Amino acid sequence: MSARLSAAFAKGRPALVTFVTGGDPTPDATPAILDALVDGGADVIELGMPFTDPMADGPAIQAANLRSLGAGTKTADIFRIATDFRARHPQVPLVLMGYANPMTIRGPEWFAEECRKAGVDGVICVDIPPEEDPELGPALRAVGVSLIRLATPTTDDARLPAVLEGSSGFLYYVSVAGITGMQQAAVGSIAEAMARIKAKATIPVAVGFGVRTPEQASAFAKVADGVVVGSALVDLVGQHGADAAGPVRDLTKALADAVHSARELA
Repeated sequence: MSARLSAAFAKGRPALVTFVTGGDPTPDATPAILDALVDGGADVIELGMPFTDPMADGPAIQAANLRSLGAGTKTADIFRIATDFRARHPQVPLVLMGYANPMTIRGPEWFAEECRKAGVDGVICVDIPPEEDPELGPALRAVGVSLIRLATPTTDDARLPAVLEGSSGFLYYVSVAGITGMQQAAVGSIAEAMARIKAKATIPVAVGFGVRTPEQASAFAKVADGVVVGSALVDLVGQHGADAAGPVRDLTKALADAVHSARELA
């Protein structure tokens, strides 16, 4: 497991995990947006790999994927952005999030090696379930890149061990059944899920999908090891384009302050 990911969740407080789509609005604009996330206090950054059919994502991230692809973003651009980010921010964990096709089309070993060379800490592949782990998991683990899996409200105790097996870095708990950014789970249901999952998990558990405001992030941070925010930040990129860095930094700071202090206020 990546030492950077381990350190991000070992600060004695919940971690803020932020997501933006790589290449949105353009590949050249993405570095400043990533820097804004770091400046705002994000502990872990997820960089989305644009894909033509992002089936788990809601309208905000779907639109970001289309903007990125429309700007000509290629997989090579994502790895260039990641490589340059690692040079600027040697201690900040960077996770690639996306779908199987761009990750496996050249072979899992090729993808894993590109991740290693770029300094990527982890990978979230939305559409490769645990039963299909050989499609990507062994190649990533062979080069020391964490495979970060998803659990959902329908992941029961019988299935949870399969989800956790071979997963590292953190477990991403999808708080609602559905797509990103469209609804939010009740805090009570999250607390129950966290208690059940953390009783079995040996890695941190971060909660995402539907978290948009500092208040929501604070509520989830009281019971989770980390909180993931994506659509609200992606919306800012959609609104401000190449000038999004400032607004992204401001929202990230508000989210980071809320998440990092959540348990002090509990």
